[in-house]
Amino acid sequence: MNLKPSFYMLMCIIVLCTSVSCKEQATIAEAQKLTISEGFENPLGFYDKTPSFSWQLPVSEGVLSQSAYQIVVASSPDLLPDNADLWNSKKQQTAQSTWVKYAGAALQSRQKVYWQVKYWDQDHESSKWSEISHFELGLLSNSDWKAKWIGLDTKREKVIGSQDNILHRPQYLRKGFELSNDVASARLYITAKGVFDVAINGEDVSDDVMPPGYTPYKVRIETITYDVTDLIESGQNTIGIEVAAGWHSGRLGWMKTYWSDTETPKVLAQLELIMKDGSREMILSDDTWKGTTNGPIRVSEIYDGETYDANLEMPNWTTNNFDDKTWESVNTFPLTNNIRLEPKRHTTVKTKIELATQEVVEKEGTAVFDLQQNMVGVPLLKVPMKKGQILKIRFAEKLSPDGTFYTENYRSAQSTNYYTASKDGVIEWMPKFTFHGFQYVELSGYDTSKTPSKDWVTGLVQYSDFEENGTFTSSHEKLNQLQSNIVWGLRGNFFDIPTDCPQRDERMGWTADAQVFAPASMFNADVYKFWASWMQSVGESQYDNGAVPWVVPDVLFNNKVSAGWGDACTIIPWKIYLRTGDKKILEENFETMKGWVKYHESVTKNYISKMGFFADWLQPLPENGDNKGDTSKSLIGTAFFAHSANLTAKTAKALGKNEEFEKYNSLYKSVAKAFENKFFKNGKVKDVAETQTSYLLALAFGLLSDENNANAKKHLLEKIAEADNHLRTGFLGTPLLSEVLDNTGEIDLMYKILFNETYPSWFYSINQGATTIWERWNSYSKKDGFNPQNMNSLNHYAYGAIGEWMYERIAGIAPLEAGYKTIRIAPVPKEPLTSAAASLNTPYGKVVSSWKIKEGKLTLDVTIPPNTTAKVIVPGVISNFNENVEMLSDKKENATFLVQPGTYQFTSKLESYEN
Repeated sequence: MNLKPSFYMLMCIIVLCTSVSCKEQATIAEAQKLTISEGFENPLGFYDKTPSFSWQLPVSEGVLSQSAYQIVVASSPDLLPDNADLWNSKKQQTAQSTWVKYAGAALQSRQKVYWQVKYWDQDHESSKWSEISHFELGLLSNSDWKAKWIGLDTKREKVIGSQDNILHRPQYLRKGFELSNDVASARLYITAKGVFDVAINGEDVSDDVMPPGYTPYKVRIETITYDVTDLIESGQNTIGIEVAAGWHSGRLGWMKTYWSDTETPKVLAQLELIMKDGSREMILSDDTWKGTTNGPIRVSEIYDGETYDANLEMPNWTTNNFDDKTWESVNTFPLTNNIRLEPKRHTTVKTKIELATQEVVEKEGTAVFDLQQNMVGVPLLKVPMKKGQILKIRFAEKLSPDGTFYTENYRSAQSTNYYTASKDGVIEWMPKFTFHGFQYVELSGYDTSKTPSKDWVTGLVQYSDFEENGTFTSSHEKLNQLQSNIVWGLRGNFFDIPTDCPQRDERMGWTADAQVFAPASMFNADVYKFWASWMQSVGESQYDNGAVPWVVPDVLFNNKVSAGWGDACTIIPWKIYLRTGDKKILEENFETMKGWVKYHESVTKNYISKMGFFADWLQPLPENGDNKGDTSKSLIGTAFFAHSANLTAKTAKALGKNEEFEKYNSLYKSVAKAFENKFFKNGKVKDVAETQTSYLLALAFGLLSDENNANAKKHLLEKIAEADNHLRTGFLGTPLLSEVLDNTGEIDLMYKILFNETYPSWFYSINQGATTIWERWNSYSKKDGFNPQNMNSLNHYAYGAIGEWMYERIAGIAPLEAGYKTIRIAPVPKEPLTSAAASLNTPYGKVVSSWKIKEGKLTLDVTIPPNTTAKVIVPGVISNFNENVEMLSDKKENATFLVQPGTYQFTSKLESYEN
């Protein structure tokens, strides 16, 4: 058969294309764990119209690293992967698999976006396309809102609280509306000046706790988007919203400050409907709504608790079958532009864990329920009552030796709930618009003919909705308890913002507590988005002169600052960058950093700081008897001035801002030189009190000349020896202790200090029964009882900063490159431990380091995720290792290996454990 040349050529082309196609055909597994920005998975009501994309390579044989990627982004899943209409990155020859910035068409409020990624491995083999991920933007601008603020005049009722403060009764607001068509999609955009709960047609819209959250309300209020499509019906519908004072309109702090002592709680709601016929409708908060304060929640206050009267329950008030003719019309208030409305940029608070009562003690009509874990949240009560009885619910973190409640440390916070029964029987109830810090729940006013049982009280543990990010365990029971205490301190104080304590009349975002604990928190929980959100609040709270307030959001309004506190604005972004590798956290906070350094400089003379205030807060056994400790405030201020200048310089360098790097690096060196000349002579502190913290600051922040570092270390060791190898450090010195001793080769001493059991030490509180980290090293002792100071929180995470060292040096997992692109596995086993293990979810996947020692033989198991490499340093004399690793050095004290992704085992001999 004769073929025409043109047909023959066409056939050749087809064969060639088929051949190429086969060669390019996907042969390896697809990318996994697709997220955007700070780790969001398929978010609704997202805040960022210029997100970044991240993914992880699969843990599968043969996939070691990425050589290229391609991202496609579209307005419909049907357009992926071949017809992406928003962005096609094309094939990018790079190993980058995290924080890839979106560079496509401009995105708008409400827009739903779909995306996929594929990658090429180290052999340039193409993966399959990933599963399709998506995100939907919220209302990004005030101009997107057509609704009005609504609410009732709750001030006119003149309800007075425990501190002679005005209380706002919770409001019940509702609106009925009718739809003539079936709904295809429904979004409820909502927020409050206060806190809210919302239902549609009798169904709860969400399980969020006290949304929308806590921000600097005079600058920004967060909004939340809910998908309510399944709750809306054709025909008649009803939406009902409860709104309470929350943080916005209630008293805050021991000084009874308010965000607004004139404004009443309000809600803003916009229900947007797309019908199946393509038409659109909006149901807005406006003057057609009705409301009442004559509902069952009589009062609700963060510090004092909640009062509930079941006689005033309104069955079905959020359904169509309710008569609201006695309700009044709401007041309306226009939406202004002086306060930004922005989608919430981290997760809401949820009920995350349920704790069962472990022990019940009844005495003369009162029952005390012991959960055996200090927690934060509310109790779920299932209690027998008689009609008209008032159940009184009290809380305590600990009992006094005589068995009575210890509540002195709650100060003016009443932390008491009341429930009035409307009938005989078992009531089931939990508070809605308050939260408590407690281990013990005391009930009185119940049906005393019934014997109290454990199922009467369940602890609902509430915190911002993040998941575990790492694990740590060891052969030592008390070290494991310390790890547990750190985690529970985190859970208890990450209630929408990082609080200092969860139980007393405070619960504020103290900046020093945050900066010392942030690194440890990143090991234990997936809290990048949490910190990024709070750092936005820090920037919004910064004063015009660059100063950063004590607490954020700044409800103290006192214009006061403190060294080591305001420095949170430089320390936290840099530490988070090291953990994540995401430069966005640096970009967002760079101007705040510069402003703070400028303020530092404004309160100095010849670079020596005059900034004072909290100093090394709660240093144990101070000679001056002051909570601020013995370390010179000027020394502390100057040290942090230098440190913040250095971190700002490093940030500038990471962002490619070379001129600003030179400026701040030069400033850092000038301040360091002035610091040494003023406070040190030949490495020894002069003219001010010589403390452990004074040396720790100098050594940790690199403030001494090289020739004087050794002397400073010697004098530090002398101060520690004077304290019988115990710490004498407060909030600022403690997180530096392990870092400095580690860097100066004194790991044996750090182990000694960590495993001390006498005061002051981490194990001391454990020996006294602690299940969380305490505010003071001696908040309580079995011998002497409670610390007489009323500032005595038993749930205060600052000293949990030691958790960073536990992960990085006991277990041995640390980043050698920002974001763990290069990992160091370098555990340092010491007695009394015979094993330790940690896992950590890095941006690239899970890292594991697990070691155990038996008869002087160390076995180290490690797992390295794809698209990374690791330097593994095995202590002791190496005896066995995997042939697929590259040995870099072999010394008597250790061996170093370059390790590719995979799971490996190393063994060695440790002489110190053979004796």
